[in-house]
Amino acid sequence: MRAAGAAAGALLALAAAAPAQAAGYRYWSFWESDGGKPWAYATQGPATARPADGDVLGFRFAISNGTDDTSRPSVAPDFPGICGGVEKKDGTKRIAVVVDFGGPVDAPPGETPPKKPIEVGCAEVREDATGAEALAAVAKPLRYDSAAMLCGIAGYPAKGCGEQVEETGKKTPAPTTPASPDGKGGPSFGVLAGGAAVLALGGAAIWKARRRG
Repeated sequence: MRAAGAAAGALLALAAAAPAQAAGYRYWSFWESDGGKPWAYATQGPATARPADGDVLGFRFAISNGTDDTSRPSVAPDFPGICGGVEKKDGTKRIAVVVDFGGPVDAPPGETPPKKPIEVGCAEVREDATGAEALAAVAKPLRYDSAAMLCGIAGYPAKGCGEQVEETGKKTPAPTTPASPDGKGGPSFGVLAGGAAVLALGGAAIWKARRRG
């Protein structure tokens, strides 16, 4: 645990030294809602998160430059609306999944967000399934990089993963859903690897700093 803490501190220091002109990073962030509560940023990746029956998972593709401005999914977490018609079966759980592809301002150069900006689905998975398995049940194909970071959902974007975005004067539209209970939001990454460490608080900047280091 001490080694992990030291590594996290070093990564935070590297992130603080990132170029000042950078607007942020373009990537998929991961959100959770427990029992109808507002979206809250996930404190672990979908590979280790094990949602319960009735939970909602959200994934938002956007440009973010820190833990306080990452856009949440632009629709409210609505388990009854997504999974209300699905009966719970023995040995399974129902997880509502919301995928928000973001807008044109968030799209990588040369790519266009899907015509349908929001995809929702009710994943019927075994009782011990992870968030990553629930996502895969409703939004294939998924794409990961060599470090097992979630890079694409339902084929979008077709390439790239967590690129730094230079300041352009454009900003990601403000989220339309309520903030987490403390009024703050923030990203965590979709690391799909058994037991992989998830860098939630540092966001994309820490992940890129680690790659540079």
